[in-house]
Amino acid sequence: MSVVLNGFTEIGLPIILAFAGLLIGAAIVFFVPLFKKQRDQNKAGKIIRDAEIRAEHIVKNAQLDGKQAVNEMKNEADKEIKERKLEITAQENKLFQREQSIDRRDLALQSKENSLDEKNELLSKRLKDVDKKEALLQEKIDSIIGELEKVAQMSTQEAKNELFARVESKVSKEIASYIKNKEDEAKETAAAKAQELMGLAMSKYAQETTQERTVATVALPNDEMKGRIIGREGRNIRSLETLLGVDLIIDDTPEVITISCFNPIRREIARMSLEALIKDGRIQPGRIEEIVEKCKAEVDESIHKTGQDVAFKLGLPRINKELLDYVGRLKYRTSYGQNALDHSIEVAYLAGVMAAELGLDQNLAKRAGLLHDIGKALDFEVDGSHVELGARLAKKYGEGDVVVNAIESHHGDVPAKYVISHLVQAADTLSAARPGARSEMLENYIQRIEKLEEICNSYDGVYQSYAVQSGRELRVMVIPDKIDDIGAFKLAREIRERIENEMTYPGQIKVNVIREYRAVETAK
Repeated sequence: MSVVLNGFTEIGLPIILAFAGLLIGAAIVFFVPLFKKQRDQNKAGKIIRDAEIRAEHIVKNAQLDGKQAVNEMKNEADKEIKERKLEITAQENKLFQREQSIDRRDLALQSKENSLDEKNELLSKRLKDVDKKEALLQEKIDSIIGELEKVAQMSTQEAKNELFARVESKVSKEIASYIKNKEDEAKETAAAKAQELMGLAMSKYAQETTQERTVATVALPNDEMKGRIIGREGRNIRSLETLLGVDLIIDDTPEVITISCFNPIRREIARMSLEALIKDGRIQPGRIEEIVEKCKAEVDESIHKTGQDVAFKLGLPRINKELLDYVGRLKYRTSYGQNALDHSIEVAYLAGVMAAELGLDQNLAKRAGLLHDIGKALDFEVDGSHVELGARLAKKYGEGDVVVNAIESHHGDVPAKYVISHLVQAADTLSAARPGARSEMLENYIQRIEKLEEICNSYDGVYQSYAVQSGRELRVMVIPDKIDDIGAFKLAREIRERIENEMTYPGQIKVNVIREYRAVETAK
């Protein structure tokens, strides 16, 4: 029995326990979700109750806010209505006042119209009376004229013609006399006015003294470079001379090449080309041709830009572009050591200043002054004087008669027809003759100054002498113990006579002899 129980215990107990475990697991599987569901339902109910409570609070608050907003809007609407009513009342008052003022104006206008009607009627009556009086007066005048014609034995028209003839004769004599007096006055004052005008023009334009070099030389770094420029059997220098149209002079002067050519533009291109080749170092015919073409393009560009800059500087509009290129070519042209472009600009300024003082067209005078020597841009390439070539260029590019005449007449080849032509002549003379403008004029100027001072210093009793105002005035200081007042006048006359007999000079020279005598005492 005990054995059976032990066997059952060993076999049945695990089975019972396993079965009990299954029951407990099934109960857990069944009841746990049930409990969880119940708990979730409780939570959901609580959330719903809370939400309902909150919703009630929100609704109540919204109702309160809505009532408050409605009250505020109602108050604002009432306030706006009151303001509108006040505005309407004010507008009504203004309209009423305006209507009253309009009524008053209507009454005033009505009264004025009535008074004007009365005045018109009165004027109409007066006009009728005047017409009647004029008719009577005309009848009387006609009768008087008829009686006068009978007495004078000539008609009214004949009397008028006789009167006009007498008045014309008298007036023509007075006009002729007036014109003659004005001509005499003009002749007396013309020289002084011309000197004043030229002095004013010169004082308003101060050009620096420049001396242009017309010989082009190129410095070489060493004698070896001279041989490289010559090249094998002279092929490089022949190529340069052929392409540039110049003569390259390579003499015994060390490290220097001289460029000889009558054409200043070719001479400038040759100088630039040689300097570029020396700097580059590759000197052979192909490279020479490339450098020469490049330098020609640079010079052409410089010429074009120079012409435009000059026109802009002088404020001259509407000048033909090709004509401006000829102006730019003057940059490389010289005359007696004076640069042709600088001279033309100076003449333009001087002519413009004088034209402005005379009330003439200043821009036209500047234009004529700038173009007066334009022929010098061609005279080294084309046969003919620079005056002929310049006039031909001006006509070709549509310049006016004033400019053409100024070009033709600035050296006296053709008579000057216009005042501006005379101004260009004067400006050209001033620019060329001023001290330091041209090399020959500078030498003559220095010699004249020295000669004047030498004449003054040769007299006994002269302490010191100065030639001022470019030699137009002499100031001679004398020793007062040796020369008295009468001797000062005599000395001035003698110096004047010697200057007139021994010297050649433009204009006039004023001689001032200054004698100063001081009596000094010291009180102790």
